[in-house]
Amino acid sequence: MKLQKILSRFLKLHPKEIDLSLDRIKILCDKLGNPQNKIKAISVVGTNGKHSTINAIFSILKEAKIKCNVYTSPHIQRINERFIFNNQELENEKLANLFEEVEKINNNQQITFFEILSACYFYKAAQYPENINLIEAGLFHRFDATNILKKNLASVVTSISKDHLDWLPKNEQTIEKIVFEKTSSLLNSNIIVSKQNSINTIECIKKTISKNLSKKLFFNEDFSYSTGENGFFYYEDKFGGLKLPLPNILGQFQLENISTALATLRLLDFDIKDDNIKNGIANIESVARLQEIKSGKLKDLVKNNLLLLDGSHNEDGARVLNEYLQTLDCEKHVVIGMMANKDHEKYISYFKNISSITTIDIPGQPNSISGKDLKEKFRKISNVQYKESIEQAIKSVPLKENDLLIITGSLYLAGEILNIN
Repeated sequence: MKLQKILSRFLKLHPKEIDLSLDRIKILCDKLGNPQNKIKAISVVGTNGKHSTINAIFSILKEAKIKCNVYTSPHIQRINERFIFNNQELENEKLANLFEEVEKINNNQQITFFEILSACYFYKAAQYPENINLIEAGLFHRFDATNILKKNLASVVTSISKDHLDWLPKNEQTIEKIVFEKTSSLLNSNIIVSKQNSINTIECIKKTISKNLSKKLFFNEDFSYSTGENGFFYYEDKFGGLKLPLPNILGQFQLENISTALATLRLLDFDIKDDNIKNGIANIESVARLQEIKSGKLKDLVKNNLLLLDGSHNEDGARVLNEYLQTLDCEKHVVIGMMANKDHEKYISYFKNISSITTIDIPGQPNSISGKDLKEKFRKISNVQYKESIEQAIKSVPLKENDLLIITGSLYLAGEILNIN
């Protein structure tokens, strides 16, 4: 309850949820002693795959007994997920104390919710100067609150695609502009660029960072992977090749994220052993990213059928999700809820050979599109229905033996699903 009261006060510190600027957080961090200048950081920017890439790096570093701090957003179930120090989520009381200390220093000055959370993270992270910080950039990057570091160990660029277009002028809603916002202000250190969804995107990235003096690694040029038989895949870079077990997480795209994680770690030379890598990728924690729900209230409703949860919410996320779904030989049913500012028709256009689609409302999210309106947007698709609640939606799906049910469209919805379950 104490934590929620503080968060409620944070939300009232600025009239806008997002106000792209670095001025406010710089002022606050200066009052805090500029803690962001006292940490070792790997910055992760992009549209899709940021969280998964961080999870892969984190899992491998833990196996190597290297302590980490991790800052990601948004959280799925609890705000604590955004604040990991010494490899552990900060517990409620310590997190509340951290928030109150920074709140007092901020002295009621105008600052956005994400900005003050970022300042809180930097303030706490500076207490662990030897830890490796894994920091996920929020919206775009150039004016994102995480972009106040003066130096870092590396910048990782994951897959970039169109998303959050409502924050750009109509004439600038292009991949070129998004690439510029995400990569033009990367620090001079090391840049590792993951697999991109088009040649045009990778060329835009190369052009934007051409004058950056960092050492640069690009997927398929400096590192790559290939899938083998008998549950293995092969990773290769200038340091040599590795035969690795398939990870414990689903989806071909996760091999791309893991390869990017490996390229980063091997470039930075953390003295990580091959066994650390093998054990790390076998124990990656991945919440709401093609997560199989194996037990709980909602799982009971589908009985023996496979229940998957995926928080993808933009066209590139839809593309890689459906690449995975097409590898499965079964009937597929989709339950979907989305935020209002997404390209709903574009998202659903990637879904092929789907037996049924059920739209739902996302509880407690005023910025979401209603399930009824979402159904109307999908009216050209056959077998679309609307249900008010997730329980009604699942019960209404005509599941047969071996059918799959996937719930998707929003990380906010994913959090609701996990809480209900």
